[in-house]
Amino acid sequence: MTRCGVVVLAGRPNVGKSTLLNALVGEHLAIVSPKPQSTRLPVVGLLTRGDAQFIFTDSPGLLEPEYQLHEVMRAAAVRAIDDAEVIAYLHPLAEFPAPPLEQVAKLKRPPRAPVVTVYTKADLAPTSTVLHQPPPSSTVFVSALTGAGLDILLETLRVALPESPFHYNPDELATQPMRFFAAEFVREAAFELLHEELPYSVAVEIDEFREEQSPVYIRAVVYVERASQKGIVIGEGGRTIKALGQAARAKIEALLGGRVFLELHAKVLPKWRRQQSSLKRLGYAR
Repeated sequence: MTRCGVVVLAGRPNVGKSTLLNALVGEHLAIVSPKPQSTRLPVVGLLTRGDAQFIFTDSPGLLEPEYQLHEVMRAAAVRAIDDAEVIAYLHPLAEFPAPPLEQVAKLKRPPRAPVVTVYTKADLAPTSTVLHQPPPSSTVFVSALTGAGLDILLETLRVALPESPFHYNPDELATQPMRFFAAEFVREAAFELLHEELPYSVAVEIDEFREEQSPVYIRAVVYVERASQKGIVIGEGGRTIKALGQAARAKIEALLGGRVFLELHAKVLPKWRRQQSSLKRLGYAR
């Protein structure tokens, strides 16, 4: 009998959820940034190995909300935990031991799904320096960068998956449309190229996506909250927005496997992070 189910990667911001998702599925799907809180919407990646199909969900970090967008992100993370069939609870090994997931997620009751505690970034903190007692069997140590522990993690998760037919074609890698990833890769470029807090004020909306032509044509709008931020995003002579487009286009082409023409425009959407109507428009809120 085959096994299949939703495995939610849960944990505080910047514990390595997105890096681990990309390492597990073997494709760059989720935004990776040294800056925390880069994941705003769950990203779903698929891995079919032998008799098991893993539906990995990279959920937003379990943060302390400071404004409306944070409230929406935390709610999405808690919903993902509620909907999970297996929970991979991530925590950096250097900060061993991990507090209980119920405490971090502020859950009223323990999650119904089995929890596998995954200590991440093992390459930065050798196990012998932080462990003073044998860990429980539902604990795995991994390094997404070196690949250490990934096979053990997959086998531990496989055993916890419910018996079920596969939900997706074994060749598929993701469930979300390319336009979703196109917007995310523009945001990732913003995290890479823009400084300080500005990337947190950036949202991206795909205006047009013509996949039937070659090169694929994508028109996207980069929203910021203030006119001064728009000037920074555009840059002198349009240099910055051109660099954003080049960086994002390379990521989109790698995932799409073909040429892309990406057109970016910058606009101001005042206080979008704090307004429910703007969050709904941008796809962050229900």
